[in-house]
Amino acid sequence: MATDIKNAVHAVHAVEAAAVMGLLPTRPRVLALGEPTHGEDALLDVRNELFRQLVEEEGYRTIAIESDCLAGLLVDAYITSGTGSLDEVMERGFSHGLGGSEANRELVRWMRAYNTGRPAADRLRFAGIDGPLEMAAAASPREALTSLHGYLARHVDADLLPCTAPTLDGLLGADDRWTEPAAMTDPSASTGRSAEAGELRLIADDLVALLDAQTPHLGTAPSREEWERARLHGRTATGLLRYHFWMADTSPGRLTRLTGLRDLMMADNLLALAERGPTLVHAHNSHLQREKSSMRMGGLPLEWWGAGSIASARLGEEYAFFATALGTIRHRGVDAPQPGTLEGVLYALPNDLCVVDSRGLGAALADTLAAPRASAWFGYFPFEPSHLAATDGLVFIKDIPQSRSASIRPPS
Repeated sequence: MATDIKNAVHAVHAVEAAAVMGLLPTRPRVLALGEPTHGEDALLDVRNELFRQLVEEEGYRTIAIESDCLAGLLVDAYITSGTGSLDEVMERGFSHGLGGSEANRELVRWMRAYNTGRPAADRLRFAGIDGPLEMAAAASPREALTSLHGYLARHVDADLLPCTAPTLDGLLGADDRWTEPAAMTDPSASTGRSAEAGELRLIADDLVALLDAQTPHLGTAPSREEWERARLHGRTATGLLRYHFWMADTSPGRLTRLTGLRDLMMADNLLALAERGPTLVHAHNSHLQREKSSMRMGGLPLEWWGAGSIASARLGEEYAFFATALGTIRHRGVDAPQPGTLEGVLYALPNDLCVVDSRGLGAALADTLAAPRASAWFGYFPFEPSHLAATDGLVFIKDIPQSRSASIRPPS
């Protein structure tokens, strides 16, 4: 079986930049590498090495991960200019517990070392693509709104602003009204449809419109970096206020709406990064795949279009997606895959780590695979074989060692 599969897909490659690019018609502006579970540093080690090669061989300069986009500004400032300390950025620059990952620490350390002494145009950049959203709560829009308002107040006539800073502060109120944990499951505990929240949505829309209208003035060097940061604050402010509004919804579609809005925020951030230049993005397969995403939450089945499907629809061939599949995570109860499953076929190969042409693999295995693999652990999402045709490549890792496990967070 292993020899037949190799012949059918023509090649099983080492996970290297040249092999990845060899499966694509052109160098994409966004190269997406998915993972089937979180919290395993062995997966991030593969990501880190691929990014290093993409930097050195293919001219990539930005890496983006599934972490808070605003917190990520702290990491970017550290790796580009040395602002702060490594310990500080690992503590405050990541969400979802990702700052506790040794592999993420190694990535930040390497990027800082790479940038030292290099001109600004050649420096590596870091970005988070997720909104300021944790499993327990959604953030207050304060940071995003006040930062955007402050930027515009410094650069445009005060008469053009929709409100003053004190008015904005009064409408925002205490942050804990926004971050109330009960609102995740109880719409009545959300402030997202209060009169103040409604007014803030209008103000945020006007601020973003003003920023866009001032693009010829603000979006040019040397102030372009500030302008791009203001755009990020604008996207985040409007996205958060929209998310809070739907947290207060009582309809059956509430959770589906919220998962879709989160991925829309991710997609908007990805598309902005694509404007900057070639970017490697790393997140859960479900966020980056072209096919519709699905999961169960609170016992309910959810389906939504993820960030990758949105970005792919906008970017065409300039978006590429490589999913990661794996054989075992024995320390999580995920043992050798069942024969006849996609992972079972790949597990029979002699390679511990490889990348294969997923479309060729799909054609070779047409009508021969059993049902998708069943997972013994809720935190691991097996690859859906029907997605092979919509995936540019498949990275396979045979065994995940416990020695490279990071702190675990809930699945996306």
